Parts: sequence; C-alpha cells; structure tokens
Amino acid sequence: MSAIWEVFAQDEDGAWRFDGVDVAGLAEDFSTPLYVYSLAAIRRNIAAYHAHGHARRALLHYAVKANSNLALLAEMARQGLGFDIVSGGELARVLAAGGAAERVVFSGVAKTDAEIDAALDAGIGCFNVESAEELDIIAQRAARKGVVAPFAIRVNPNVDAKTHPYISTGLKDNKFGVNLADVAGLYEQAQHHPALRAVGISCHIGSQIVALEPFAEAMDGLLVLVDALLAKGITLQYVDMGGGLGVETDSQPQVAQAGALCKMLLDKLGERPLALHLQPGRSLVGNAGALLARVVLTKEQNGKRFVMLDAGMNDYMRPALYQVRPSMRNLSRAEQGGRVDVVGPVCESTDMFARDYPLDARRGDIVAIAGAGAYGASMGNTYNSRALPAEVLVADGKARLIRRRQVLDSIWQDELC
Repeated sequence: MSAIWEVFAQDEDGAWRFDGVDVAGLAEDFSTPLYVYSLAAIRRNIAAYHAHGHARRALLHYAVKANSNLALLAEMARQGLGFDIVSGGELARVLAAGGAAERVVFSGVAKTDAEIDAALDAGIGCFNVESAEELDIIAQRAARKGVVAPFAIRVNPNVDAKTHPYISTGLKDNKFGVNLADVAGLYEQAQHHPALRAVGISCHIGSQIVALEPFAEAMDGLLVLVDALLAKGITLQYVDMGGGLGVETDSQPQVAQAGALCKMLLDKLGERPLALHLQPGRSLVGNAGALLARVVLTKEQNGKRFVMLDAGMNDYMRPALYQVRPSMRNLSRAEQGGRVDVVGPVCESTDMFARDYPLDARRGDIVAIAGAGAYGASMGNTYNSRALPAEVLVADGKARLIRRRQVLDSIWQDELC
C-alpha cells in the first residue's frame, strides 16, 4: 500500500482500521465529517528528517498553517520542534499549546504593527523579513520598546519549484521575499541599527515540491550570498531553507525523502559555522491524517452518476482551490466500482472532490479522503453556515477528541442584529 494509505489497514474480515482503531467505530462515536490523525505517523515523519547520516541535525520549525490544532502543536513542542508562524493568531496558538516563544519564526509579507508588537513582547526567535519597509518598521517598533529584534531576510531566489502556481513562492513575480540583489544592502544597513540583530538568512520557494533539484538550486544561490555576507563581517547563525517538501499522492508517487533533502542541504552547507533550519508542514502531517465522510445519497443524471458526501469544500478546500484530485476509498465495501463524480453538499459547482473517480458507493457508506492532515481542517470555514468537523487524534490504539464538532449557534455568536 502506498504511503498515502499507510495509516489504514484491513482486518481479516475486511473491516478497516485507522492506525489500529476501527473506522466504523470512529464514524459512529464522533459522527462525520471527521478529521482523524495518527500520532505514530507524525512521529515517523519527524524522525525522517534526521535520517541523513550527518552528526548535526537540521532544526525544524513546524509550519503552523498546515494544521494548527492545539493538540498537534503541543506534540510538536514535546518532540523538540520550533514553529513557523504567519500571523499573530498563530503566535497565540503556539503559546497556548506550550510552545516556546524563542523557538518561533515569524514569516509573512504584511505583518501588522500589532502583530509585530505582540511578537516582540513574547520574545520570539526571529522575524523573517520580506521587504526593506518591513525591516524599518520592525526596527522602529523594537526601538520604542527598548528591545532588540532578531531577524533574517527572506530571499526571493527566482527559482521555479515546479509546483502549482498558487503555491509557488520563490519566483520573481511572487509577492514573497527580497530580490537577491537587494539583500546584502539590507544586512549592511541593519548592522548599524541598535534595535536590530541579524541571526540568519531565509529562503522558501514553494509547497508540494517533489524533487531535490529546486532546493539544491536555491541553496547554491543562497550560499554565494552567505559567503559574501560573512566576508563583510556580517554575523549569521543559520541558513533557513524553509519548507515545501511534498508528500506522496496517487498522481505523484515518487517524492524526495526528508532525510535525502537534509543530507543534500547539509552537504552543501559543508564546514560553514552555520546551522540548517527547515520549516516542514505538509510533510509532517499530510499523510498522517484523513477526512472521513459518509455518503448522503447517490444520483444518476444525463449519463453521469454522482456520489454525494456529507463533507464539502468548506471542510476540505484544497480540491476546489488547487484542483487537487484527492485519493479516496470506500471503506464500507470491497469493490470500488465504476466512474462517478464525488461531490459535496455546498451550493457551488466547485464543491467537487473528483470527476470520473473509480468509487462504488451507496447511501450510508463511509468514504475516506486520504492525505488530508495538512491544509484540511486549518483551511476549514463555515460557508453555507456549515459547522466545522470534529478532529480526533489516534495514539496507542485509542482515539482522543482534540476538537469538538462546532455547535451551530456558535457560528453566529459574534454577530449583532
């Protein structure tokens, strides 16, 4: 079975289990739609980043946006990870989960004054700065507070990550980062500012990257700049190569492994007295999670057959937003059957998980959407006034509720009429 389904297994009687827990029981106990995550799989994925043969490790900062559930953030902290955040809300989540502020890296192109102040007050480890104006604002806010702001410049290396255009971040036309030619001047300018302290240099080129070559190209360009900065007496502690390593899917079964990525980057870093930082998200939680949905009904119309789930695009946005074709399986019957359109209940034509998908299903069947541990629940919304699903963490053969199913009236509790 491919990695995307490795958290699932069938008993001799054909019943499906998720990391040892009966799937039918999960759907019965917690209802559907339901997000389920495997703690063992997450731990394996973390360990994979250290399976590279080097004496020194890459320091990992979990990308909170991938899945921001407090229980998962607490586990990342217990495993020794730091955190990559992109908002003040994510900072508050990390702190609420017991994460250490000094292990937080704050990325993002438009940090507000309030967010910068909150990060300075918390004492975060680093701001990943994405423009000259942002660096100036951080310096002003830090000076007012009488503190020193640690920072790294996020470099835009103009490297094509060969990924979906919506998740490409390292090309010159993207909004992210600072042009390579402008980076050295910002470090030299900051060197003389008493409220700024350079701690590293950063680069992030995209998401769901399946090969090593884009990372290698970006690292080569970044190291030329690093050597020039070091020669000018600018002190750096680390090189941050961001995240973006992809996960296996049915359409892309061959993906570079985390250990191979770390080995390649550490080899290139060589004897330079710099640490390697990475910001994995999807690769830690993507294939460790799934979305369970129940078939509400089926419909035949104009020569097409539709399987209609109780999960929709508000629960799992990626198929609608990125045209992702998820891997699905009917866990209630052995035969997967002919071609159907798998859709949700949301009143939009984009509420489509897949067209012409091999899935035999009947009313009441349980369908698993695999690989939904990343950018599933974290992108969920209440469009059509649909309550957010529950989330469950499976560990040591037991299921633990880590997010209650949203109560309907909580959707509009902050509205005034």
